[in-house]
Order: sequence, then structure tokens, then C-alpha cells
Amino acid sequence: MAQKIRKAVIPAAGFGTRFLPQTKAMPKEMLPIVDKPIIQYVVEEAVASGIQDIIIITGAHKRSIEDHFDYPFELEKRLREAGKDKQADEVLAIADMANFIYIRQKGPYGNGTPVLNARDAIGDEPFAILWGDEFIHSDPPRLKQMIDVWEKYEAPNISAVRVPESQVGKYGIADVSPVEGNVFKIDKIIEKPKPGNAPSNLATHGAYIMPPRLFELLEATPPGKDGELWLVDAITALAKERDVYAVEIQNGKYYDTGNKLEYLKTVVEFGLKHPDLNGDFKNFLKGLEL
Repeated sequence: MAQKIRKAVIPAAGFGTRFLPQTKAMPKEMLPIVDKPIIQYVVEEAVASGIQDIIIITGAHKRSIEDHFDYPFELEKRLREAGKDKQADEVLAIADMANFIYIRQKGPYGNGTPVLNARDAIGDEPFAILWGDEFIHSDPPRLKQMIDVWEKYEAPNISAVRVPESQVGKYGIADVSPVEGNVFKIDKIIEKPKPGNAPSNLATHGAYIMPPRLFELLEATPPGKDGELWLVDAITALAKERDVYAVEIQNGKYYDTGNKLEYLKTVVEFGLKHPDLNGDFKNFLKGLEL
């Protein structure tokens, strides 16, 4: 029987340069999607998938992430006194979602470093990785679909979505062999191929389920592109030792909220779904002279 996935690592130490000057003092992960920060959507997905421990890798100017998931005693008191019990319950629920562990990033640049920093908190068990500035909204949750594949095959896996041919140059594109249904064996991943040179239109990114062996491979991985430590290089090494699968996420949509244009699209889309805003907001958009 496959070992249970109980822990998730969320790297959140980046500078968010694509959103400057907004992110000069505010973490990009805390940018709001209507009334919730991006990283809360990521945490909610993990918790809805059965994750108990959330390990967030932070850096300078990221204190507000910790504050957001903290127990807000003074805020709760004021809300209760004002008769705003619904809001008080909402902010309390944020702190109670999971066990939160915070680690300051140390080491070279690159998206492999924050994962390696979580090694002691993970220990000798398989774990999930999710980025703190993007998410997939799906039913069932993306990570739950991946955990189901882990439990069936006991194979490390990466979430995957189909992208238009014109956008393959933005992602790591998988060369795959079918296993069954929405599950594929990854033969190799080509980073940002040119249109026409991509082996498929299956982009592998966003979430990962990995064995603890990944830490040893990360530690042994030399700096790659731009002298940085890249997660994909360690996963490539892992794929030489054992099968790594791609899980094409069903009934979902990918939101690249680390991109200005896609972020704005996400805010509009979620605003139109929000029960307190959808009518007035829809009428406002219809009234714009575009």
C-alpha cells in the first residue's frame, strides 16, 4: 500500500518582479482574487485533498503570509463585539485549515532551492509541491486527482494541462506514453520548446507528488540554466531511476496568477462568480464602452 501523502511544500520566496512596484513590500502570493489571496486558494486545494501539514518556504518581506494564516485573536474579538460572527468564523477557519510550518529560504536561486529547504520538515515520506502564485480550479481538486494516481501506482507524478500550440513555448512540455485514461508516463520534459518542435501539447507544471529521494537528487544536482538550481533537473534524474507520470487534470481550469494579464482575467472571472458581486459587477462590465 502506498504511503499516505500528508505534507505539502509551497515555495513562496520569490521577489515577484513581474508585479513591481506592487510587490516591493507585498508578497505576490498575497495579491487578492476578489477577497482572498492567491496562496489561500492553493492552501484550500491542498487541505481539500487531505493534506495536514503545509510547509511554506518564505523570504524577506513575506511576513504577511504568516500573519494571514495566523490565529487573529484581536480581530476575532472586535468582530464578535460588532456582531459580525460570520466574518469572525471565516478568519478563524483560515488559521484552523492545517498545521502551518514556515521556513526561510537559504541557498542558490532557482525553484529547486525552496523544495530542498523543506527536507527536514518532510522527513522520509512522499510529499506534494504546489506553487504559491498559481492554481488550478477543478472538481475534484487537482491535488486529489494526483494523490489518487499515487495511491494506485505509487508513482511520482506531475499535474498536466493541455495548452494551445501557440503557448507551448511558455511551459515544460512532456513527451509521454499513455498508461490509462488521463495518466501518462513521462519519457522526457522539454522546457519551453518552439512551436512545431514540441512533442505534445501537454504542459507539466503547477503541482508535483514526489518521493523523499528527490531531496538527495536535488542536493546532487549541479546549477543549471542561469546558474540556478532547477526542480526539473532533479525530476529528470528521478525519471531515470523510476517511472514518473503526468496526470492530465480533469474538469479544471489553470489560472496563471503570476502573470499580469492572466491575473486580471482571473479577478474578473472570480468576481463574476462571487455571490455578493456577480450581478452588479456583471452590469458594470456590460456598461463599459470598449
